[in-house]
Amino acid sequence: MKAVVRIALAAALVAVPASQAMAGWRLISAKQTVTVAKSKLAVTPGEDWNRGTHRASAKGETWTIDGPSISEVYFAGGLQPGETFYKDRDKKNRPLPVMGKNLQLTEVPEFYESSQRIAYDTAVYEITGIEPTKFMGQDGVKFTYTFALKDNPLKYKGEARAALIKGALYLISFDAPELSFYERDRAKAEAIMDSARL
Repeated sequence: MKAVVRIALAAALVAVPASQAMAGWRLISAKQTVTVAKSKLAVTPGEDWNRGTHRASAKGETWTIDGPSISEVYFAGGLQPGETFYKDRDKKNRPLPVMGKNLQLTEVPEFYESSQRIAYDTAVYEITGIEPTKFMGQDGVKFTYTFALKDNPLKYKGEARAALIKGALYLISFDAPELSFYERDRAKAEAIMDSARL
């Protein structure tokens, strides 16, 4: 099993997006309440996490335990109409979708999927479940997904929760390789989602 994990780690590290390869990291200690994504969104992790100093967007940030593409929590803090989940790196050829003015909760999974497809250049992406939930005390949506990255043998699993509050979109997602890491860290990521408050 250790050999399989080493192979998985090596493959995942190869898959780190270029935008994150140069990122620095800062420790967020367990039980420390912090605001994220340059917003009022606050979370209290139950475990130590590493916070990326490179921002995925003006209103987004990433946390990890072992490194990006191994276990990753993404926060979007109050997207407004016209904004994107990630920084647009090739707006001319591969523009990221923007949040629509009349975005509905039921449309959030598709908006997130189309954003991740472009940002991570995924080979395959599938939404595997969508259900209503409570998120930050508001009506929200929970969805699960799987995807694969180009030139990477690993299959990734993910889960996200989102809510629209006063017209702003808040989302927390978690994804990791299906092999070992997703189940190992899922409860830790869900604890962060459960702790989210404005």
